[in-house]
Amino acid sequence: MTTKMTRAMRMELANAIRGRYSTAAHKDKRRILDEFIAATGYHEKSAIRVLNSQPAPQSRQTRQRTALYDEAVRSALIILWEASDRVCGKRLKALLPILLPALERNGHLLLEEEIRHKILSMSAATIDRLLRMPRRTTKTKKPRIVPEPRRRIKMRTFADWNEPHPGSMEMDLVAHCGGVNRGSYVHSLVLTDIASGWTEAAPIVVREGSLVVETLERIRVGLPFALRALDVDNGSEFVNNRLIEYCLAHGIELTRARPYRKNDQAWIEQKNGAVVRKLLGYRRFEGLAAARAITRLYGASRLFVNFFQPSFKLAAKHRDGAKVAKRYHPPQTPCERLLQAESTPVAVRTKLSEIAAELDPLKLLEEMRAVQAYLAALADGEIPPPATSEPPNLAAFVASLSSAWHAGEIRPTFSVEAKPRYLRSLQKVSTQAPVASPTVSLELVKPSATAPMELKRPETPNLIYAEPGQARIQALRVAWPIACRRLEELPNINAMQLFEELCTQFPGRFTRKQYKTLARKVSLWRQAARARGVVIGSKTYRRFSENPRGRRPDTFKDHWEEMAGWLEDHPDQTALELLVEFQARYPGQYSFRQLRTLQKRVRVWRMQAVQRLIDDAGTLAHMSLQIPHAALRSNILDEANGNKIT
Repeated sequence: MTTKMTRAMRMELANAIRGRYSTAAHKDKRRILDEFIAATGYHEKSAIRVLNSQPAPQSRQTRQRTALYDEAVRSALIILWEASDRVCGKRLKALLPILLPALERNGHLLLEEEIRHKILSMSAATIDRLLRMPRRTTKTKKPRIVPEPRRRIKMRTFADWNEPHPGSMEMDLVAHCGGVNRGSYVHSLVLTDIASGWTEAAPIVVREGSLVVETLERIRVGLPFALRALDVDNGSEFVNNRLIEYCLAHGIELTRARPYRKNDQAWIEQKNGAVVRKLLGYRRFEGLAAARAITRLYGASRLFVNFFQPSFKLAAKHRDGAKVAKRYHPPQTPCERLLQAESTPVAVRTKLSEIAAELDPLKLLEEMRAVQAYLAALADGEIPPPATSEPPNLAAFVASLSSAWHAGEIRPTFSVEAKPRYLRSLQKVSTQAPVASPTVSLELVKPSATAPMELKRPETPNLIYAEPGQARIQALRVAWPIACRRLEELPNINAMQLFEELCTQFPGRFTRKQYKTLARKVSLWRQAARARGVVIGSKTYRRFSENPRGRRPDTFKDHWEEMAGWLEDHPDQTALELLVEFQARYPGQYSFRQLRTLQKRVRVWRMQAVQRLIDDAGTLAHMSLQIPHAALRSNILDEANGNKIT
């Protein structure tokens, strides 16, 4: 019979009944043997042999194998591994015949012949096994924390769409920050339909999640199809609970692309360049005035792009080695693709045909050029031309089309001269006039016959601290004896206070970065002073302050309004740049010890400024998706799907 007992269990049972079996009578032995056979499954002869045998010893002695590679071999291997810059076992195995003689030749390592032979003869697997513990201590693996909204949104790649119906769109933000990605500036929220290529765009005053949802709602109600699926990137303006709840409430499937894989959103990335950058270029736009102008531009371009701009659509792709052969469908406009789609309702097809028959492409193009000229002047700091109620002169615009190609690029937003790559990130500091102190009056320069009136501003005084990169290397070493004498007089003086005193004695010699070096030297001096028996009390943070302990006085109270005005004119300035500017205006009044306080105040000011922009952005709700054609101001009620187009 079969049994599930293991060999150890059988031996344990045999040891338990062996004594009773040996002393029992013949009749009882037969009964014990039958029970043992039934329990263990042994043959009768095997069972008798087991029960009559002597019991096995309780502890079995195992033969211990002596280690081939002792601690001396392991220590020598670790030295060679470190000398090879911690390469893997297979690479170290190939390197040992070269590395070991080189170290011995230069006198860095001297091994016994037995240890040398063992190291050269060990395999790559043995090398990895002996180096397991050193490698484990050198590996630092950071835990990967995935935010909760990102876990709620599933991932979709470019190959997961499988020819969707109209209504599956990709969404992205395009930043209009110019060459400096600082401060608040306008973004463009762009959506494109994968099936038809229908593209929508709307400006957002600041990058904020609630504004993204509000703008998406205004775009959704104006689409000629129901929004079924939405694919976004991994930015925090999209991957948040607000957008997730909005999509759940409206039955929209929300997915996200893989991080750092722009090909997953190839359709929207193509429209960002072919539509948005073609219209606005790479200039910087900020404020409500630019947002209103961009809203008007997108209102005209929405019709021009979707009704008069054919685009290619990939039909098939075949790869033969490194050569890729692509085949495209005939070019069609997004409107034509929607008219040919079977899922488009009849009412929407009829209205789209009526709108396409009434649109004037040159009127739309002329309005786009006019708004682009307005935006270019706004971005360059010029005074934009005033708006007129007179209708545009289309005859002159049509007449200029035949010779416009002589001027090259005619889009006003692309009229910026190209700079070399190494100059693109530099600001034109030399062309910007310094801001004068409010206590100094500005002098008017009398204009000539050709030059306009200009303001002559006083020169900015020299800073107390040297510019970064111009500090003398030996400056702190030369001034250290003076610092030591000051520490002997007052051993509990603060390091920052000592640094300010040195900067006052030697103006322009020290930079901000040298404070940390001084702080380390002061700390070492105090350790040596305590060893000599010098009693060092608490540091003198408020030694020279007459104010009582408690809440510190407002340091920037006298000039905060002036600082706020400076931030209004230069919103991309950092708190450090602001502090340096006002150190130049009021020498000796502000120090770098007040930088953190100023950073907090600047952070609060920026939050209030962003909130003001968000509140003012509500006035743009009625302007979003403005359509210059009267036919698009009427709503179409879709009886089949319940969506409308504006």
